[in-house]
Parts: sequence; structure tokens; C-alpha cells
Amino acid sequence: MAGNRESGLPELSIVMPCLNEARTVGTCIAKALRFFATHGVAGEVIVADNGSTDGSQEIALGLGARVVDVAERGYGNALIAGIAAAAGEFVVMGDADDSYDFLSLMPFLAKLRDGYDIVLGNRFLGGISAGAMPPLHRFFGNPVLTAIGRTLYGGPSRDFYCGLRGFRRTAVLDLGLDAPGMEFALEMIVKARLRGLRMTEVPTTLAPDGRDRPPHLRSWRDGWRSLRFFLLLSPRGLFLWPGAVLFLVGSAVSAWLMFDDIRVGSVTFAEHTLVVTTASVNLGFQTIAFWAFAKIVGIESGLLPADARFERLRQRLTVEAGIVVGSALILLGFAGNLYGLIYWSSLGFGQVDWNFLIRLVSAATTFLVLGFQVIFSGFFIYLLAYLARRQARAAAFVASPLPRLQAAAG
Repeated sequence: MAGNRESGLPELSIVMPCLNEARTVGTCIAKALRFFATHGVAGEVIVADNGSTDGSQEIALGLGARVVDVAERGYGNALIAGIAAAAGEFVVMGDADDSYDFLSLMPFLAKLRDGYDIVLGNRFLGGISAGAMPPLHRFFGNPVLTAIGRTLYGGPSRDFYCGLRGFRRTAVLDLGLDAPGMEFALEMIVKARLRGLRMTEVPTTLAPDGRDRPPHLRSWRDGWRSLRFFLLLSPRGLFLWPGAVLFLVGSAVSAWLMFDDIRVGSVTFAEHTLVVTTASVNLGFQTIAFWAFAKIVGIESGLLPADARFERLRQRLTVEAGIVVGSALILLGFAGNLYGLIYWSSLGFGQVDWNFLIRLVSAATTFLVLGFQVIFSGFFIYLLAYLARRQARAAAFVASPLPRLQAAAG
């Protein structure tokens, strides 16, 4: 693949986010330029500067790099601006702290030429030099968060946080990435997986950075932001799976306890346990409803891709269906509670068989609460759909001059 050579444009743009990296940015640029010369690659180096005050910009310009000034602070903001300014068909991004080897980019470029959309580096396969990664990150943070990411989204990456990666520029621009901070690297992988881009990984190395100051990364803060971001883009992992477990397990155990105690060794779970299990049924249903709400909002806002199977389900989640199902559950609940009241009154509102009555009232109240949840959830889904249609009409009105002209003429 010849890239953009025939058009006179570079095939590869190397983008380096930079904030006060005067000690190392020159070394990184020199290595990148040497890579181009050694392998005959038509390329450019872009330094996306986030407001350096130590002369980093002057060093970059002096070595022939293009400097893009980025006013908004943040790793993600710098890379978004740098990628947008790049002219190459392919982009490789890497930190300007001399921790990544810009002389060894050929595996990335080869995979991109083979047709992959994103090529991720894997430092655990390539080698991590002593002192290059804190033990907390190497043995806990990175492996745990990578495992969570792979569980929620799948994909080939076993090093979600590697900052050296290559990609087809247009493919990444189409993702609409907008994370301002360190979670930008995760956003790229997650959205690429959600949209079905071709991804692979190659070994790369990590050396101790050449800074004379602490890194911008904050372990616990950025770790939490990463986990929060993973969950934000996975309504299924955050809401559906936990909700389904609560609902199904709660329903099964509640059904058993309605007719008999559960004995585990010397421990007996009886009617009082039913109060807890029926509560889990209601909590589980509400959590599943939150999944539907989050899924709709995510798709309509463009945060999540369209989902044909969910759309078919959504078409069935009408207000009318919710009213029918919810009303039936409410009637069952009222009937059960009324029967319990009649049973109690038949005893002169005196001593009762609590074993029976608690089971009856727990089941009836569960049906009652579920019924109202179904109805209210149906109305809320309708509200979300109504707002989406309204926004679509407004966008179409703005995009087309004809309705505006007709409105003005009228």
C-alpha cells in the first residue's frame, strides 16, 4: 500500500502530545525522522502542544516538526487536535517523554498497510525496562482494568493503556472521540470495538521516561476515571447483567420460599428471607429498566452505535404494552393484599399464622410494585423516544433551508 505518496501527502503522521517536555521532545522527534529516512516512509511529525512554557515548541520547530497549539489542557484534547491536523493516511501517536521507541514503528505501519484500522502496542509482550512502569500499574492497575475492558468489550488488546498505537486517520476521526484526559486511549479502543473496526496488537517496548519531574498521570484518580468510562459505555455490564442476576435469582428463590423453607445445613431460610428476595426482584427489574434507558440515551446521543436487536425490542416497549402488563400485575397485587386483609379480618384482626401471611403479603406487594414500575418505565421510554424524534425534526429543519423559507413566506 503506497498510502498518499502519489498525491504528495505523507503516508504516516507521528503525533506527540506535549506539555513541558523540553528534555525529551527533541530526542523523540529525531528518532521519528530517522525512522522515516531508514525505511523510506513519507512522513511528518506533529507536536500537539498543551501550553508548554519550557521551550518545547521552539525545539520542535527547530527540528522540522509541525507544532499545533492546543489551548484546552488534557492528554485527550492534545491528541484530538493533533490527529485532526495530521495529513497522513495513517497516524502513530506516542508520548514525547522518550519512553517509547519511535525507531521501531515498522510493525505498526506494516499492520496498517495490511488493512487494519487500529494497531495497539503491547508493552508486556515487547518488554518493560526496570523502572519504566510503577509496580502498582504493572502488576495491579493495568492488568485489572485491561481484564475489565476485555470482559466488557472483548478485542485483542492485552495492554489497554499502551500509549503507542497506530491507526487509519479517517477511521478514528469517524469515532467522534472527545475524552479530554487520559481516558482518551480507552475511548479509542472501546468505541472501535463497538463499531466493529479491525484491530490487532504488536509487541513494543517501554523505557524509563526522560523527565526531570513527576508524570502527569495520577494513579488512583485516573484509574477510577478509567473504570467509570468503561461502565459509561457498557449499559449491559453496568445495568443489564447485574439486574438480570438480581431479578432471576430473586424470582427463583422467592418462588421456592412461597411454598417451603430452604435449609442449608443447620441454617433455615424462611418467610423473613422472602422479604429480602422479593426486594431483589424489584431492584433487579429497576436495574434492567435503567439499562433500557441508558441504551436509548446512548444510541440517540451517538455515544453508542445503533443496535438492530435492541431496536426491535424497543418497538415492543410501548406505553400501551406497559399499561396492560403493569395493570395486570397491580391487580394481582391488590387481590393478594385484599385476600390477606380478609383472612386477617376473619380472625377478628387477632393472632394470625405469620408464616402464611408474610409470604402472601410479600408476593402481593412485589406484584404491586412491579406493576407500577412497568407502567412508569413504559412512559419514560416513550418520553425518551419523543425527545429523540423532536431533536431529529429540529436537526432536519436546520439542515434544510426549504422549511425555513416556507415558514418565512407564511
